[in-house]
Amino acid sequence: MTAATPRSIALVRHGETDWNINRRLQGRTDIPLNETGQAQARAAAELLREYRPDWATVVSSPLGRAVETSQIIGSALGLAEPSIDEALIERHFGEAEGLLVADAQTRWPELNVPGAESTAEVAIRSAKAFARLLATAPDAVVVAHGAMLRLGLTELCQTEIPRVLNAEVWLLTESTDGPPIARSLGLAHPAV
Repeated sequence: MTAATPRSIALVRHGETDWNINRRLQGRTDIPLNETGQAQARAAAELLREYRPDWATVVSSPLGRAVETSQIIGSALGLAEPSIDEALIERHFGEAEGLLVADAQTRWPELNVPGAESTAEVAIRSAKAFARLLATAPDAVVVAHGAMLRLGLTELCQTEIPRVLNAEVWLLTESTDGPPIARSLGLAHPAV
């Protein structure tokens, strides 16, 4: 008798936006992908195809930059339109949304911003969403956002995850003897 293959999902941060270039806190502000971001999404699809050609579905945050990234990836992989999962939405940064990261950090150390979703809340919400998708949608490509990916994976995997870059692909795999394991598959380099 052979052991079952552990379930896994791919997690992808959306492609670049103009606010990413300027290091602005986007949060839930709906900023579209720029041309580089679109090229990054195509490159992420190629990286996913090289890793594994038979992904089952695409699931996306409701924000436009993630939806566009997921549509580009899904189309390149021959998958149906992405399903939207509200739990994958980015952290709400409250009064800091739209500010330069450096300015927000100067004003609110640790980014404890009035009206913002706390990092603990984001970590728990995101970890629950990732665990649910790992259990119910194995073989899915999940497109979301940098802060929630880092915080949710850190919480779920019980290990510190570094900053997730635009269009970076992570693999989340269940474990038989502990928390799920996350590892970066890296960044594909787009032809712009």
